[in-house]
Amino acid sequence: MTTLAPLSQGLPGAQAPHGHRIGIDVGGTGIKYAVVDTTDGTLAGPLRQIPTPQPATPGAVADLLAQLVVELTAEAADPQPALPVGVALPAIIRHGVARSAANIDRGWIGLDANALFARRLRRRTQVINDADAAGLAEVRYGAGRGSTGVVLVITLGTGIGSALFVEGRLLPNTELGHLEIGGFPAETRASAVARELEGLDWKDYAGRLQQYLSHVEFLFSPDLIIVGGGISARCRDFLPHLDLRTRIIPAELRNAAGVVGAAVHGLQC
Repeated sequence: MTTLAPLSQGLPGAQAPHGHRIGIDVGGTGIKYAVVDTTDGTLAGPLRQIPTPQPATPGAVADLLAQLVVELTAEAADPQPALPVGVALPAIIRHGVARSAANIDRGWIGLDANALFARRLRRRTQVINDADAAGLAEVRYGAGRGSTGVVLVITLGTGIGSALFVEGRLLPNTELGHLEIGGFPAETRASAVARELEGLDWKDYAGRLQQYLSHVEFLFSPDLIIVGGGISARCRDFLPHLDLRTRIIPAELRNAAGVVGAAVHGLQC
């Protein structure tokens, strides 16, 4: 059984020399990265993005990330070269090993990503699922800060990502976008990309989300649902059409969430 990981584990405190860390969010088409002040979740420098190598093989991605880390370290007084890096990947991550690969090369499956990045980046590295990283950021610094009980963060993008928290503890790798709704994986019907591909207006799209979120609500009885991903910027177009028992609100950190959450996860080294 998967152990619930404490949100507080490895967070800033007496053991941390300072709060600046590098966070990197690897996606299927783009890689976002920045120096993050993990004491408050703000960016200590600009949020940058470059294209993901195609194909996104482990070697190609690791080589590019090594360049990014050198770039950031050269430009900033912090973070120091000895400090760890957090990396978010679109994959199930168990004890640093990738167990799936979404929109990246299948060569990641079964690979110890922590060890690979540590060798190439020459730093301690902690890898986390991308949706879990976004969830960590939102629960600690964003829309979910101060929340108790069961909090579910849903990211709507190319697919549907999920991060589930119970009293501030993350249950990693929930992958709720793969639940079946009407015989289809939910993310093929209710993701942001699905809305665009099918040309759904906001009311029709909300109907898709209603079916999906009602099912998730029945399964997990959350106290709060946070909707993230780029589509959260248009929350006023679809959230009013939803009818759930659970309070549902838009994410606050948006495009920076994965980077911030990765940096926070890096503190566990």
